[in-house]
Amino acid sequence: MFLPKARGDVSELLFEALHTPPRSWPRLADREPTADDDLHIALWAMYELHYQGFEDVEEELEWEPEVLALRRSLERRFEAELRQRFAEHGTPTADGPFADALFAFVEGHDGPSLAAHVQREADREQVLELLRHRSIYHLKEADPTTWVVPRLPVRAKAALMELQYDEYGGGNPRRLHSHLFARGLEACGLRADYGAYIDDVPLEVLEQNNAMSLFGLHRRLRGAALGHLAAFEATSSLPSRKLAQGLSRLELEPELIAYYEEHVEADAVHEQLAVRTICGTLVEDEPRLVPDAFFGAFTCLDLEDRFANRMLAEWRA
Repeated sequence: MFLPKARGDVSELLFEALHTPPRSWPRLADREPTADDDLHIALWAMYELHYQGFEDVEEELEWEPEVLALRRSLERRFEAELRQRFAEHGTPTADGPFADALFAFVEGHDGPSLAAHVQREADREQVLELLRHRSIYHLKEADPTTWVVPRLPVRAKAALMELQYDEYGGGNPRRLHSHLFARGLEACGLRADYGAYIDDVPLEVLEQNNAMSLFGLHRRLRGAALGHLAAFEATSSLPSRKLAQGLSRLELEPELIAYYEEHVEADAVHEQLAVRTICGTLVEDEPRLVPDAFFGAFTCLDLEDRFANRMLAEWRA
């Protein structure tokens, strides 16, 4: 993967510096992003230095101080915006068992459903567009959550590893969920190389991916990371069934349908594991993380709503 296209002044300066490191770095952290797209493509690229990196960027720049300073500056803006959205929604309370409260919070969230649209209405071109956008996450799948493992107490750590073991194919490289998605993309005639469609995705996709990396890469946000995971798993099984049905309706390739069918059963188990055993034991051991767990869960649901609203508005325009 190569550096993406810049989307404004900050990302242009950053990518130029990463591609051809100068003797003295410009003071990137003092620059104002041109727009949200500029902020988030820059942030996404800096996070990717900690994942698979870029072919046109030297690996040692992962820890370049000027890059980290810019990343921290943009992270502060992004986190403040996410927390403001959460505050405007209203902070929930966990009266009674935490897991029951979190399930109720997720179930009480009523947002638009891309899966329902695919199940009943979407045409093939809309589904292929959705797959291109989703590939930014699905080709790394569980990786953002893996950053959290060494930061957890014993019970939550063991339970998270149980879930991640499934995500990574139970030791079989051909069963990795990211690999299954890649096979589905290839069968549909789409590119399956990591980050292939980053220049095509809207702001909402960048926000979704950046939120997961933000939560995963900061120890202080481990509660938000697991709250996000819990909400994600709790809202995955039924939509996966609808997606599989929609893909079958459109007679898309069986490799792609198999990916979503895999998640129907797996995520039905994972939601209990994520909410009760992973997130639930974390907040039992560290009760002060309860608000952050709800913050992470809200962020997962809210960012998905924003993406769904954008796609449905474009498709119906």
